[in-house]
Amino acid sequence: MSNASSTPMIKVLIVEDDPLISKRYQMILSKDEQIECVGRASSGYEGTMLAALHKPDIVLMDIELEDKQAGLRATEEILNYLPGVKVVILTVCETDDTVFRAFELGATNYLLKNMPADAILQAIKDAYYDLPALHSNIAGKITREFKRIKTTEDSLMHNFYILTTLTPTELEVLELLMQDYSRQEICKLRHVEPSTLKSQINSILKKFNKSSVQETLPVLRELHIPEILAQRKGKL
Repeated sequence: MSNASSTPMIKVLIVEDDPLISKRYQMILSKDEQIECVGRASSGYEGTMLAALHKPDIVLMDIELEDKQAGLRATEEILNYLPGVKVVILTVCETDDTVFRAFELGATNYLLKNMPADAILQAIKDAYYDLPALHSNIAGKITREFKRIKTTEDSLMHNFYILTTLTPTELEVLELLMQDYSRQEICKLRHVEPSTLKSQINSILKKFNKSSVQETLPVLRELHIPEILAQRKGKL
């Protein structure tokens, strides 16, 4: 009990028009002693009202409610009145360009609706504790590029979603590759055998669905991924 009293309760509001999904989230939240579900809303209007009433720490916000833009409008209204609230967007598809708009409005992160329970709870805690969401860092940067790189608009979301699936080791390796270090140099820097590095690079390529490093790096450079990763680690 002493642990519970020293840990702040995270108040979460669920805004989702599908009652089954909404109930699933409520059930997941109820299993974490640090999280309290303060309400469930099924429309953007109701979500805005309940946010004003309960002043939650986190809002799980479905993008498509009574219409395709309702979640965005509610996000904008809530953040205008309650700038301290963290909004985590719920979406069925990470390539949906409305997610970009949500980040522009100030959303903290996004979640795919079918994510497992532990990923949902982690996203809520990351948002609460201001842990840097790779999603929002990258979205903030590439939103400005969105129209310029219209031909690859599907790959914008897709590529940074893949980045979030890389392990810390794979991210380090990818950063060194993007800085044009040779494989020999990376082995020395990381104190690993060539066979280990080869399997790490193969794992990265498999996630990006590419056959070579040469095929992967230009796409990531065009999306300013090296700068974003450097910013994330406080190098810029």
